[in-house]
Amino acid sequence: MIHSLFVINHSGDVFMEKHWRSIIPRTVMDYFFEAQRQVVKDNKGHEDVPCVIATPHHYLISIYRNGLYFVAVCMSEVPPLFVIEFLHTVVDILEKYFTECNESNIKEHYVVVYELLDEVLDNGYPLATEPNILQELIKPPNIIGNLINTVTGKSNVSSVLPSGQLSNVPWRRADVKYTNNEAYFDIIEEVDAIIDKTGSTVFAEIAGKIECCVRLSGTPDLTLSFINPRLMDDVSFHPCVRLKRWENERILSFVPPDGSFCLMTYHVGCQSAVAIPIYIRHNFFLPKENSQSQTGKIEITVGPRQTMGRVVENLQLSIPMPKFILNCTVTLNQGRATFDPVTKILLWEVGKIDPTKLPNMRGQIHIQSGAVILQSTPSVNVQFTLTQIAISGLKVHRLDMFGENYKPFKGVKYLTKAGNFQIRM
Repeated sequence: MIHSLFVINHSGDVFMEKHWRSIIPRTVMDYFFEAQRQVVKDNKGHEDVPCVIATPHHYLISIYRNGLYFVAVCMSEVPPLFVIEFLHTVVDILEKYFTECNESNIKEHYVVVYELLDEVLDNGYPLATEPNILQELIKPPNIIGNLINTVTGKSNVSSVLPSGQLSNVPWRRADVKYTNNEAYFDIIEEVDAIIDKTGSTVFAEIAGKIECCVRLSGTPDLTLSFINPRLMDDVSFHPCVRLKRWENERILSFVPPDGSFCLMTYHVGCQSAVAIPIYIRHNFFLPKENSQSQTGKIEITVGPRQTMGRVVENLQLSIPMPKFILNCTVTLNQGRATFDPVTKILLWEVGKIDPTKLPNMRGQIHIQSGAVILQSTPSVNVQFTLTQIAISGLKVHRLDMFGENYKPFKGVKYLTKAGNFQIRM
């Protein structure tokens, strides 16, 4: 049971609060701020604030998204994952309404946000969390609607209960009609990997999801089958998916929500199934501690590997340098490189890899005078994308529709991108 919600910005200010059962004073956030100060003291990231903080009379359960902390306050024991999932759902709903969930958008649409929070939670328990049902109940803000509400004094809340709220498929609006009936599926996979100095894979896994945009008339019943569904592990489904059908046949059977939604998420944890699409040859040299030289050398060459005929695009290398590095002077045969003297990060925006002319960066590292040189080598954080391919090998076999007479237009796209992808030098 959730009693209150506090939203905290990057500066540590509580700029919004919502109470459902009883008003809880802001002083309860002192425990959260103390945990936040400890994280800063230990030089950790914002995500390292404990998700669950127990106080003498409350439990503080939080998430960090888009530079904001969303902190739920509970007065009794609840499953923490239940609350965390609810908070992520709230952020996703706000992103549906305002495109981006940030401090300025929330402040600009305070009224709509409070109306949404009144609907998604009833007396501390989740009630209506489907975006298309909420959009029927509370109209998304626009200039004309805001002007009419200002003149008439009305709110965005509809006086009519959404038709889908009372049906056995509460995630779908009733009597949906489209001139062009179409269903698009995007299979997006993120590769998380750690590669050691020799190029061997220390850790690798794939986090995938299937994003859908379904605009079909009536109440269609869809089945989505895969060529190799056994690759997927640790699957999580949208409530519309019939779980029994998946367990027995490995087929996704569902009546889809109207519009955009995430159908499922999955993992591929077997390292043998995770193909690493790039390799890096590197040479990083620092002078010895007693050396008179104040310069080191760096050289990096990037090449494609196991891309299955696809070109690596939007390649970007981020190299956090040691604190005693003053500057980096490099020459490139492709892309653009910048060094931030404050964060000590060397950023190389490569772009697309041409296999006939591999991207190369070489240059000198300038060390602060009198600094103690520690013989440490940085790691390289990599970002990239591969279009029209799922790196795990997952492929859609077919999509069938039942319950309606028309023939829809169907499309499937694949995208692979880097998640937490790190190469040790």
